[in-house]
Amino acid sequence: MTQRVLLLHGIWNAKAWLGPLAARLRAVGFGVEIFGYPSVFGGPEVAIPHLIARLRDSEPVALLGHSLGGLIALEALNREPNLPVTRVVCLGSPLRGSHAARGLAGRVWTSPALGRSAGLLQRGFERWEGKQQVGMVAGNVPHGLGRYFARFEDQSDGTVALEETRLPGLTDHCVVASSHSGLVFSAAAALQAAHFLREGRFQHPT
Repeated sequence: MTQRVLLLHGIWNAKAWLGPLAARLRAVGFGVEIFGYPSVFGGPEVAIPHLIARLRDSEPVALLGHSLGGLIALEALNREPNLPVTRVVCLGSPLRGSHAARGLAGRVWTSPALGRSAGLLQRGFERWEGKQQVGMVAGNVPHGLGRYFARFEDQSDGTVALEETRLPGLTDHCVVASSHSGLVFSAAAALQAAHFLREGRFQHPT
């Protein structure tokens, strides 16, 4: 049976942004759909109820969220733990809260850019305690707008620090050579995501 995956985009993006990732996953046998939502003017309080409603009567499905999309996915499962979701993969999601988002929110001229997603992006989570297996694919190429609003002391993808992706309770975590936006277009990220969706773990060097 074809394994179903629902993709969630990040802030300032639309469904078309995930087209290359969807194509890579379809090419290796997944049934892929994309969930779109108004990330700035609607934010989590619009996206999450719609996502829950879509999933509630669904066949078993995995979720894959880029950036804010990963936060949206986990918050939906926090609110409705028994949704028929098998596994979740996050791509570069600041699950522990985003320093760059806090930098944006702290400036009068940039704070509106986060819209109604500001709170969740800044806050993140303390740990994952849900029943679904959750894996993180993080990037370590520091090219991105986030570096103009946050000073990263250690490795980052240019928008999200690696430490912001290491949420306690994750099933597995891996790092690929990619910037934050590049994770959506990365063959390595898609390969790791597909492996986790099938096996519940990433391909680590032996």
